[in-house]
Amino acid sequence: MNKKDIPDIDIDIGNRKDVLNHLDYVNASIMRNNKQERHSTGIYVTDIGNDPRTNLATYDYKNAEELGYIKLDLLNVHVYDKIKNDEHLDSLMNKTPSWNRLWTDKNFCSQIIHIGNYFDILKQMKPDSIERMAMFIALIRPAKKHLIGKSWKEISEVIWDKPETDEFYFKKSHSISYAHLVVVHMNLIEELE
Repeated sequence: MNKKDIPDIDIDIGNRKDVLNHLDYVNASIMRNNKQERHSTGIYVTDIGNDPRTNLATYDYKNAEELGYIKLDLLNVHVYDKIKNDEHLDSLMNKTPSWNRLWTDKNFCSQIIHIGNYFDILKQMKPDSIERMAMFIALIRPAKKHLIGKSWKEISEVIWDKPETDEFYFKKSHSISYAHLVVVHMNLIEELE
């Protein structure tokens, strides 16, 4: 399998431990200071060599990827704890949020997942749609910060290009997903006020 064919699979869930209790898995490993440690979110649900004492994959996650193993990242997202059911989630996703609160209400903004610490940039950029929020989420990553302050048109022309450096960036799929989560969280907070 070619490295570029290996998917990057992140799964946002309310309680990681609840899901892990139902899976047969091996913890992904990561090398830090020449020592093998548990990856904070990664697991393998396919056969991969592991240390039976620690349940850590024998390959560092980067080496495992090069060998064709697919790592799943199970991420705790506290927002989902307050979602009652699928219908509730659908209603929160489909309701247009009060976008302007993000750049006019610092307290409200500070509570929003993924963007709460960026009030000043939100006030400057004023994202007002899923598409613009996705671009904003990508914009605040190191590889794309140089685009802050440019017009949405200018940003849209290059935001999804893979950077030439190794700096961290978000792919469009991640950003769109997180933009929807921002909308859900905004609407959930307003619902609970």
